[in-house]
Amino acid sequence: MSVADDSDEALMAAVAARRQQAFRELMTRHMPRAIRLAQRIVRDPAEADDIGQEAFLRVWNKASSFDPAIARFTTWLYRIVLNLAFDRTRKPRHAPIEDAAEVASADPPPVETLIAAQQRRLLEAALAELPERQRGAIALFHMEGLSGEDAARAMNLSPKAFESLLGRARQTLKKEVEKRQHDRRRA
Repeated sequence: MSVADDSDEALMAAVAARRQQAFRELMTRHMPRAIRLAQRIVRDPAEADDIGQEAFLRVWNKASSFDPAIARFTTWLYRIVLNLAFDRTRKPRHAPIEDAAEVASADPPPVETLIAAQQRRLLEAALAELPERQRGAIALFHMEGLSGEDAARAMNLSPKAFESLLGRARQTLKKEVEKRQHDRRRA
């Protein structure tokens, strides 16, 4: 029997019954998103991969506690990933040795690539300064494309509270980007 056409919620019922094939299908469908969301919070691909793995371990272990009447599977998964990512950002971090000395290429990149890379770094640096919950709101809504309602559920907030959090996040991000642009111009 193929599980590829089953809904996430039907797969979760099968996972609760300890069907590994259903679990593998959920991982295939949602692991890349889980890792991407985690990476937007922790800003470290290796940490994000660990968070994705741990999130799915929790999905397996807590499958019987999932209630499709309360939330969709993706909302439940996002909540797990966010909580794990927030926990990781609170721990002290050590820079890997690989980051110590990167040698830049002797060939200069095209101007467009350079400008885009500078803007991306500016935005990433500004995002890194946001409080973790604001960073989570921006990641879910703007980067993952969740609706306000789904993002609110994933963060365990009311839609109004999420809207307020997202508004503060946007405002803080805008100020941080403007500050960094101003600082860059002065340098």
